[in-house]
Amino acid sequence: MRPPTMSGHCLLAPIPESSSDCLLPKDIKLAVLGAGRVGKSAMIVRFLTKRFIGDYEPNTGKLYSRLVYIEGDQLSLQIQDTPGGIQVQDNLTQVVDSLSKCVQWAEGFLLVYSITDYDSYQSMRPLYHHIRKVHPDSRAPVIIMGNKGDLLHARQVQTHDGIQLANELGSLFLEISTSENYEDVCDVFQHLCKEVSKLHSLRGERRRASIIPRPRSPNMLDLKRRFKQALSSKVKSPSALG
Repeated sequence: MRPPTMSGHCLLAPIPESSSDCLLPKDIKLAVLGAGRVGKSAMIVRFLTKRFIGDYEPNTGKLYSRLVYIEGDQLSLQIQDTPGGIQVQDNLTQVVDSLSKCVQWAEGFLLVYSITDYDSYQSMRPLYHHIRKVHPDSRAPVIIMGNKGDLLHARQVQTHDGIQLANELGSLFLEISTSENYEDVCDVFQHLCKEVSKLHSLRGERRRASIIPRPRSPNMLDLKRRFKQALSSKVKSPSALG
């Protein structure tokens, strides 16, 4: 299952200085998770700049910010790149504190493995379960992505493995080549943005529905009038006496 194609409806711009007289865009917070050397940084930069840069120094976690226009909606997008130092042992992930904080912060997630590295594929399930542990009541969208789809000669993970895992976890799946296909990269990030934006709308509707309308303040003149009427009905007229 793959995200719908939306790459023709996205524009990117740096986030400007905020102004009190303008409507602030929605904040969208995404995190890209996965083992080292799977292409996380290259994927983020490809989306934001359309350029592919193949070699990166191992990162310690960088936050990218842009204004994104998707189908007419202005969104303030933040993408957290994460370190690749994830160790998987017996299907359990030893998650460093910084990664746990990132999972708590983010609202949508892109889990990336390389089709040339089976160990990186094995990190997907523990990462997914960690996200659901941190957000047990959340509908935070998660997409599993097999990257480096152009390196077929070095493939260690078959496409059906990714599909099977995504179906098991109830997630979307896409196998792409960041270096060769900008449109697929763009579609994935746009899909996550739209899903997170929908969550914001649902939360807003729930908050509005949970608010009890404030009772109207009583009209003091009306209360005095009704009080006088109540008193006069208890006092007999002089003609009625005797």
